[in-house]
Amino acid sequence: MNVIMDLCLVPIGVGVSVSKYVVACHQILQDAGLKTELHAYGTNIEGEWDTVMDAVKKCHEQVHSMGAPRITTTIKLGTRNDREQSMEDKVQSVRTQMP
Repeated sequence: MNVIMDLCLVPIGVGVSVSKYVVACHQILQDAGLKTELHAYGTNIEGEWDTVMDAVKKCHEQVHSMGAPRITTTIKLGTRNDREQSMEDKVQSVRTQMP
């Protein structure tokens, strides 16, 4: 089953800047072959359910191994079985309706 996810993983106890953790997670997502779109407060991810979930787990493992004692993660995700839909399709659908 294909899933589109919005992932926001926040390491706690590592200081103010978290960019090195974002880079580490982004590399995991890329290595998994997932389609990603980085935004200011997270990453949109598209791919097969098990692959996406496995990559999120690997992100947690990697961020912990980098010294983060705690992580809080917010996940929003959607699936559909009536037709295929990509992240780009969803955005384009809205943009075509904007004045």
